[in-house]
Amino acid sequence: MPTLRRGAGQTRISATPEQPRILLESENPYGSRRVVVECDGATTAAYLHSPAGPIAATWIANHVPAPETIDQGRLDAGHAPLMPAAHTKHPDGRPVPEPDALRALWLEEGDGVVILEYGGPLAALPGWSDMAVGLPGYCRDVIGQTPFGWALDDAMEGLGPRITQAEEFWRWRADQGAWAGTQQAVLGHLLGKLGPGGRYWDVGGGKQPLVGVSERPPAGQRPYTVLSTIGMSCQRMPVIEQTADLAKGGARIELAIATTIPSTDAARIFLWLGQYPWREATWLGDGHCVPWYHEPSTFPLGGGNEAVLFLDKPGNLLGPDVPDLSGFSFGGEAVRWLWLVPISDTERVLAAERGPTSLVTNLAAQRRSWVVS
Repeated sequence: MPTLRRGAGQTRISATPEQPRILLESENPYGSRRVVVECDGATTAAYLHSPAGPIAATWIANHVPAPETIDQGRLDAGHAPLMPAAHTKHPDGRPVPEPDALRALWLEEGDGVVILEYGGPLAALPGWSDMAVGLPGYCRDVIGQTPFGWALDDAMEGLGPRITQAEEFWRWRADQGAWAGTQQAVLGHLLGKLGPGGRYWDVGGGKQPLVGVSERPPAGQRPYTVLSTIGMSCQRMPVIEQTADLAKGGARIELAIATTIPSTDAARIFLWLGQYPWREATWLGDGHCVPWYHEPSTFPLGGGNEAVLFLDKPGNLLGPDVPDLSGFSFGGEAVRWLWLVPISDTERVLAAERGPTSLVTNLAAQRRSWVVS
């Protein structure tokens, strides 16, 4: 099937010996995706990049009369395509978009973007757009579905609310009081669930998403410390909307760990995990495992482990009753707390091969506790 690019390794395509003109370039606030809108004089297209290269694309406009059929010669030469006349609202071509009229509106999750022209949606590359599986983006001027882009008009019932939500989200993020209000809300929730707090650490490094860690020292019948993230739930995780079974109730999370090791040591795990979903453009859920990215000796939770297992109900493992942290919501969606359990890489492989239930059963048989000590 013809596509906008000949090879995933290319970073741009030129329809002339000269470099295409870049009309718009924007990186998402999380640093995990970049969009480029290019014009080569005959056509304009948008490309969505990950750090590894282009992952999605959509045609935006012809600037010359449209051909009756797909110009295979242009594609074979590595040029961006012209949209056939039957599939464009402007078969005679339209003027090149004015760069000053274009703006990138990133979706809350950061894995997709909408290109606005004079404030209205011109094109969209949502998170499910993927050149590798033949799913292009959407454009306002496309009629029907083509290998180079699908009609944005036909997708606005679903994308329209997402665009509105994205505008509102980034407007909220820009409010100087938004982060302080969120901190107080989550801290108040943890106060009611776990009692008074201790120390607090910033693990976001000033980058989006902003994330902190709250310490809840041992208290009453609880002989262990609980460390919980604050701020991960402010934005929905990428990709999860593509998983029909977990799209509801799992998009917003915070992470927690119960431990008897020094809090300053254990809290370092969140320097890695606090921004992980948005940095890696992925999501975390119950039963997921993530391998430590560095030497095992540097793993913050020690014990010869080099991966973490996430559980929303770790009570099947040895240990005291698990605190109920439910009851908090953000953006009208419930927030789920996932508890971290350190595991070996061998155990992570077991989960990958046999499923997380087998791993939990194996850990329980070893009398492993969900409290890290």
